Amino acid sequence: MTEAFSANEFLKTVTSSPGVYRMYDDNNVVIYVGKAKDLKKRLSSYFRKNITNVKTQALVSKIANIDVTVTHSETDALILENDYIKQYMPKYNVLLRDDKSYPYILVSNHKHPRLAYHRGPKRDKGQYFGPYPNGGAVRDSLHLLQKIFPIRQCDDLYYKSRSRPCLQYQIGRCSAPCVDYISLEDYQEQVTLATLFLKGKDQQVSKALVIKMEQAAGEQHYEDAARYRDQITALRRIAEQQEVSNASGDMDVIGVYFASGVACFHLLFIREGKIFGSRSYYPKVPVDTELSEVLRAFMFQFYLNVDSQRITPKEILVSETFEEQQQLADAINAAQQSKVDIKTLVRGERAQFLRLALTNATNAVNTRLSHKNTVEQRFLMLEEAIEVSEKIQRMECFDISHTMGESTVASCVVFNREGPNKAEYRRYNINGITPGDDYAAMKQAITRRFDKVSSGGKTPDILFIDGGIGQLRIAQKIVDEKFVALDRAPTLIGVAKGEGRKPGLETLIYGDNEVSFTLPADSGALHLIQHIRDESHRFAITGHRNKRQKTRNTSKLESIDGIGPKRRKALLQHLGGLQEVKGASVAELAKVPGISLEMAQTIHDALRGG
Repeated sequence: MTEAFSANEFLKTVTSSPGVYRMYDDNNVVIYVGKAKDLKKRLSSYFRKNITNVKTQALVSKIANIDVTVTHSETDALILENDYIKQYMPKYNVLLRDDKSYPYILVSNHKHPRLAYHRGPKRDKGQYFGPYPNGGAVRDSLHLLQKIFPIRQCDDLYYKSRSRPCLQYQIGRCSAPCVDYISLEDYQEQVTLATLFLKGKDQQVSKALVIKMEQAAGEQHYEDAARYRDQITALRRIAEQQEVSNASGDMDVIGVYFASGVACFHLLFIREGKIFGSRSYYPKVPVDTELSEVLRAFMFQFYLNVDSQRITPKEILVSETFEEQQQLADAINAAQQSKVDIKTLVRGERAQFLRLALTNATNAVNTRLSHKNTVEQRFLMLEEAIEVSEKIQRMECFDISHTMGESTVASCVVFNREGPNKAEYRRYNINGITPGDDYAAMKQAITRRFDKVSSGGKTPDILFIDGGIGQLRIAQKIVDEKFVALDRAPTLIGVAKGEGRKPGLETLIYGDNEVSFTLPADSGALHLIQHIRDESHRFAITGHRNKRQKTRNTSKLESIDGIGPKRRKALLQHLGGLQEVKGASVAELAKVPGISLEMAQTIHDALRGG
């Protein structure tokens, strides 16, 4: 504790009301946020002489200032505490990184409704189903629905511009409502069945399909009957895979395991008696934190995170008890206007769910600890192999990806002593170079990475360059220029592929003296280098493919001034597609409704490079 802060003087002014307190260090950074039913009593406990908790001792030694915010009730204090933790991300609080909103499936409110992936505020009109634990679960569900119910999933722009059915119709996964290949009544019937299925009413959907199949067969419409039969078969197969309970119900089931500073919360999301999916969370835990605090922090931050826009089910099952369970239930009720029951002691089917969640959490922690130990050993081997004097805390690796010079992307991945640090990954879209010039691409990426580097900034101890001596020289030159006024520059090492690109035959090259060396194929140090090199390659390729696909999916018509959605649709429908528009003469373009002769000339010149 600094001399500027007097605990005795501060405590004389503190009220005994409920509220939230923020502790600051001497840099005026919030290092801890807490709440109390009685602020004076709670804050006084930090300054007793007989504190034995190591974490509390470390926290108190850093306090330079404290401010308090009084609230009307303890429930208000809980909600405000959670808001402050999210805002300040204090060093001594348990932190849950769950800042993404949860995805939903949207059944839109159009004349021909579409099934769509949705994340974020619910601005579009329609019915929302979820939340799902992650985007993969939503996409899997949409893929299954597409096999059963031939409902469109294309976006509105694509749907409105169709003049003939797309591939989805050809493979039986859409009924082509865009070109009226299905009546409005029949299409709406499929939408209704899909909606019932998403609500978990499988039996009702199955019965309706059986009636339709028998009716079609009785009227000798055998193709329709066969289609209904296939729907029933697919529906029953999926229902069997998802069924977990004889009784319907919504609940979150949470297994908790904490060992050696690593905590895992494994959640099973059960809705309408079916598992929507599962997800593991690993909150950031300060040193010497006890399980009770980790559990309390997770539960409050997870269920009071309004930005996630998830609806809390009526029942939450937890494998461990924690303080203030009832207060959390009250806070959820106040925040979401919904009653929730938090249970730890359950029997029968619910107890089986908890055991399953706990088993998954335990396995996840053990796997992560094993991985941490392996990564640590490999770091030690690398330090020995390249003979560095200090511990390597941060490594970065750069790679370049493109297809024949198209859509060039550079990646920068970051590893610390626990492995990949994905929150620090970066991609750089490379522009203004000769297509295919990897040297220029590397120069631009490294320059942008270290353009504003400072002595206190995040800089790597080791910088790997996935490439040969040419790219390494470019990178070394940029680093020498950027770090000339700083104490220590990163050590550059090039990773040149071996003969036949076979793993284990890589040649490593120091950037400063260009001395080459190799490591044994079974070396843990080489395995770590291969890991970060492969990760940078994967990250670069993913970014490049996304950029390339976006470029290829963008119609050249969209870049022409004066051509909006209506004119674009008119051109495509009148002439039969983009290729026909490109091949049309000025006179043919001018015949399209809404296209003047002057606009036709503009379109013709733009598409032909005139």
